[in-house]
Amino acid sequence: MRSGGNERGDVGEVVLTTGYARVDGTLSCEGVPLDRIAGQVGTPTYVYSAAMVRDRYARLDDALAPLPHRVHYTLKANSNAAILRLLHELGAGVDVVSGGELFRAARAGFRGADIVFGGVGKSEVELAAALDAGVLLVNVESEAEVRTLDRLARARGVVAPIGVRVNPEVTVDSSHRYIKTGEKGAKFGIPFDEVLAVAQLVSDLEHTTLIGLDMHIGSQLFRLDPYLDGVERLVGLLRQIRGAGIETVRYLDIGGGLGVSYDDEESPDLRRFVHGLVPLVQPTGLTLLMEPGRFIVGNSGMLLTRVLYRKHSGGRDFLVTDAGMTELIRPSHYDAYHRIEPVASPTGSMKADVVGPVCESGDFLALDREMPEVNAGDLLAVHDVGAYGYVMASNYNTRPRGAEVLVDGDRFAVVTARESYDDLVRLELDHPEWRTS
Repeated sequence: MRSGGNERGDVGEVVLTTGYARVDGTLSCEGVPLDRIAGQVGTPTYVYSAAMVRDRYARLDDALAPLPHRVHYTLKANSNAAILRLLHELGAGVDVVSGGELFRAARAGFRGADIVFGGVGKSEVELAAALDAGVLLVNVESEAEVRTLDRLARARGVVAPIGVRVNPEVTVDSSHRYIKTGEKGAKFGIPFDEVLAVAQLVSDLEHTTLIGLDMHIGSQLFRLDPYLDGVERLVGLLRQIRGAGIETVRYLDIGGGLGVSYDDEESPDLRRFVHGLVPLVQPTGLTLLMEPGRFIVGNSGMLLTRVLYRKHSGGRDFLVTDAGMTELIRPSHYDAYHRIEPVASPTGSMKADVVGPVCESGDFLALDREMPEVNAGDLLAVHDVGAYGYVMASNYNTRPRGAEVLVDGDRFAVVTARESYDDLVRLELDHPEWRTS
């Protein structure tokens, strides 16, 4: 029997399809049992559902249909090449925040006009690469960055297309302070009361032109009112900029941040969100850009890990797995919750700390977790790791990073090979060239 195929939205209607379900008791991704993947690929392994990525992208794209728009997927959530190619086929643009992400986007087939380049600390090398790639716009975060772009563009005989990232200074209710980016005093964006002066500078310089206004207020947003408040403040700035005689703005970039469910949170109501956006954005005549990352891929991913040992210490049960903070840092870094369940049919119950093999007390996937009975050798599935899973993985303790697998219907493919020990030392020089000053 199949179960567990949908999530429910704010108003009770079925709004999102999930690629994971139990088939004859075994947890599967689309048409592929997860134990088959683990048996052939090993663990730890990240598994992604192509159907769910398509579903999330299509639902957001369709919801925004009343407005001229484009969805630019944010690579920092998951920059796997297979995911990028899938989104390219769907017609997405991308948002990148580093030269490395720009390189990845180009390799996946995205042209310059498909790319928005953001980030608070872009180097001159990265800014030059953005200009050479002909990106749609560079979202700047300081006056100094504007002047650097003007100089680099002058040297190339081009005009730099600029969006100003505004700090809208709105209060948001995110799950962790590290993912709030639009409150007063944040490192991100240009302070609200300085935006008009920076916009004027962009307009005045010979090799820059202002074509966008941008914001990003944070991640994991379930209450939509702060998001809409930020858009309203952005539109108010647009009126001031136009009032100053600057008529070049073509794009309103409202960032991403829509929340996804990790436990029992209700997914944002896209129809209500767009209903609030239309009267704000439509009168501007601008094209709306939106930059979702987690919303597109977060729930599409699963981390497969094998229980190495079950042990009892100090009145607590521990499940020691072959995945830990090196594979998924969110629990220890953000106090994040991820559902964990056995891949085989669940039986019984227990309370345990699910911990990894890394030599750190902070290495855990779950603490004091009520879950089905699990023993050494059992295969566990850690839910909702499609965003900020592999991209935040590390080689701490000299651990090779795991494999990545994409499932599409009844087939699957390894899309990132598991690292070997040789990979871990590939860049190290046995005979370095010593230099003197």
